[in-house]
Amino acid sequence: MSRRHKVTAVASALLILSMVGSVLLLRAVDQVRSGATLEEFLYISSPKLVKRMSLGYDGLLADIYWTRAVQYYGGLHHQGGGRFELLWPLLNITTQLDPHFIPAYQYGAAFLTGKPPYGAGMVDKAIQLVEYGIENNPDEWRLYEDLGFIYYSDVKDYKKAAEVFRRGSQRPNAHPFLGVLAAQAAEHGGETQTAQLLWRAIYETTPDKDIRSTAAWHLRALKVDETVSQLDQLVETYRQRNGHLPGSFVDMVRAGLLPGIPLDPSGQAYQLESNGRVVVQDPENFPFLEKGLPEGYPPTNIVPRRGKE
Repeated sequence: MSRRHKVTAVASALLILSMVGSVLLLRAVDQVRSGATLEEFLYISSPKLVKRMSLGYDGLLADIYWTRAVQYYGGLHHQGGGRFELLWPLLNITTQLDPHFIPAYQYGAAFLTGKPPYGAGMVDKAIQLVEYGIENNPDEWRLYEDLGFIYYSDVKDYKKAAEVFRRGSQRPNAHPFLGVLAAQAAEHGGETQTAQLLWRAIYETTPDKDIRSTAAWHLRALKVDETVSQLDQLVETYRQRNGHLPGSFVDMVRAGLLPGIPLDPSGQAYQLESNGRVVVQDPENFPFLEKGLPEGYPPTNIVPRRGKE
């Protein structure tokens, strides 16, 4: 047999084996249905093995796995919840096959973070998924937005959320709203100085009048938060020195703790309540305020989610 015929024969044999492997692979993928057990699918669960068996059709198989992931999640969700063991393997293989499959990161993370019984409740896996997406798509600012909201809403790590939003705001063509989210997350997490720097940068650089106005309101609120914290400390100093709370700021002025009656950024005097709390006279002048609110007045510093475009 000539060398050419040998090569052809070997290639044909490999093609046949690959086709058989592909058929087995697709059969395994088809096992993923509502009620399927983990063992029914995970005998071909390695992303590396699936990639080798794809014959170069990584994108096609990624589409198939993604379709199965959506069907699997949707089926269990429609049934009123269930166990979502297969969700992470399906999403992991999908994105390993096609690291640039952006919808798989965005919506897959939403599937993973959903609270049981209507979601997987796998927040750690959602973070891992989106971080892998950012690693392979560093300029896709929407992934930073998704990851930031996971840290903000699910992990309650506002400092980390602010960091992720800030990183996303620096990507090419990023929506200006990410800068707002970074500043507001830092503010909500008590990172006052960071929040002030971010809001100041937004105020000085944005051409958007509405965003500039929002930044100005936040800077006013942060100034009040800072002042109220300082006044709270002075009230406590007065109590420790005198054994009782001051009756008014006049008492604190007479004690040498204040140079005069403190005024808020709108020019109105702060109020000292009988329990020692320092509050503003008119909270309506300070949207986004967290400190200095009268008893029962709800804070308004809530990070809004921008709708998907």
